[in-house]
Amino acid sequence: MSGQKRRDRVQQKAERRSRFRRGHVAEFRAAFALLLKGFRISARRYKVKGGEIDLIARKGDLVAFVEVKARRSVEAAMEAVGPQTQRRIENAADHWLRRQPDHARLTSRFDIVAVLPRRWPVHIPNAWAAR
Repeated sequence: MSGQKRRDRVQQKAERRSRFRRGHVAEFRAAFALLLKGFRISARRYKVKGGEIDLIARKGDLVAFVEVKARRSVEAAMEAVGPQTQRRIENAADHWLRRQPDHARLTSRFDIVAVLPRRWPVHIPNAWAAR
């Protein structure tokens, strides 16, 4: 392997680690903002074969399946959650709900929390409707 290829590979790994860390920090900030709004965090990074949910937050009988996006603007965060991402989140949400003993009385929705540079996270309730 040439020296340039090795440097490129090392740089790609460093960028991937940086994005991973940024994602964890964004999720922490989003969870904190939701806690202050009265939500209880039921799960973080809930993964199943068909999808993943960044945060599952409950407030009484309301369950919010939350996608966290660290972007420069709220609009960019909302655009980053396309139909394919929405389907993966919905699949994971169905999986999580089926495993809840009180699922029949729960109301659910899909939210986005936009984590913006040097600003408080922006919570967008009911960002899309399930298909």
